[in-house]
Amino acid sequence: MEKGGAWRDDGSFAMNREVAPPETVEVALGSRSYHVKIGTGLLEATGPLAREHGLGRRCAVVTDAHVGPLYAGPVLDSLRQAGFEPTLVTVPAGEASKAMSVAEEVCDAMIAAGLDRKGWVVALGGGVVGDLAGFVAAIYYRGVPFVQIPTTVVAQVDSAVGGKTGVNARKGKNLIGAFHQPRLVLADVATLQSLPPREWNEGFAEIIKHAVIRDRSLLDTLHGKDLQHEPARVAAIIRRNVAIKAAIVSADEHETTGERALLNFGHTIGHGIENAAGYGELLHGEAISLGLIAACRLSMRKAGLSPEENERVLQALAAFSLPLRLPESIGTCDIMDALKKDKKFSEGAIRFVLTPCLGEAFVSADVTVEEIREAVEALR
Repeated sequence: MEKGGAWRDDGSFAMNREVAPPETVEVALGSRSYHVKIGTGLLEATGPLAREHGLGRRCAVVTDAHVGPLYAGPVLDSLRQAGFEPTLVTVPAGEASKAMSVAEEVCDAMIAAGLDRKGWVVALGGGVVGDLAGFVAAIYYRGVPFVQIPTTVVAQVDSAVGGKTGVNARKGKNLIGAFHQPRLVLADVATLQSLPPREWNEGFAEIIKHAVIRDRSLLDTLHGKDLQHEPARVAAIIRRNVAIKAAIVSADEHETTGERALLNFGHTIGHGIENAAGYGELLHGEAISLGLIAACRLSMRKAGLSPEENERVLQALAAFSLPLRLPESIGTCDIMDALKKDKKFSEGAIRFVLTPCLGEAFVSADVTVEEIREAVEALR
């Protein structure tokens, strides 16, 4: 079968539906443990896999205006064929949908559809949809089950795994939320074939982050201009990343021991940049790319990261056309103001993740506000 897929005249995307047995990674959390399945053909298997988990008859499939027309059809069909009664709830695409007002609209749609405490939620889309739908599941009837079906690289390797859900406040990203683990995650890598180049590339900022903090050799797999349309290679990369995150989440589900904080490498400054730019101006992975560069610079100064390893990270980011320079339009003062509201500041103290060498990381209390400011300025 021809690699990849093709856009139809009606605007939908015909995927390569060659099906291979999925690989499974367990997120081990005792009674809340769940599996992340990675492969192709998983959209069409949603219904049978959900039925194995004893979920209620009625569910809401929450998606956005971009993803819904592409992939909601096979998910809804599979659910109906398995005996479920799904209701499609579509929100506008983009970061603006991660808002309390949109969460309320989704809840209202679920109430109108007759979902009660036995209902459940499917999150079909990227990180915004996953965070929003997961948050709705956490608060609807004080908590109902949900299934993650991530359709972007960022979501498959990061945001769909771990149970962090939430929406943005006007003054900061992800400040309103809850820990609510999914029952199941279905990462159908065939959905990644339809991503535009910018959205495909941004996900590799999170993959590069995982390489820096846990698996240096992962960087060796990130090459090849046809990677996006090679499902087997993509699935292997996704699996390695999910395994990294699953191990960290299993060790520190609620970020109380410091282990899970390692996943914030590059995110303290990255979230500040994303906020200061205005949500939607930079994609999440683009802002995180700049945060990774700043974190590596601070790691050279404070943790002994070698210039050669720092250059390796820069080359990996550049290979995916991720930004290496901070736009002049984003003010340093705005970034620093946003940082002060970040969850990674505890009672005014800074917890900053550093790497002494690729594959290792630790949380430091030895990074000052002025050093962070200098690292931001160096991005220019």
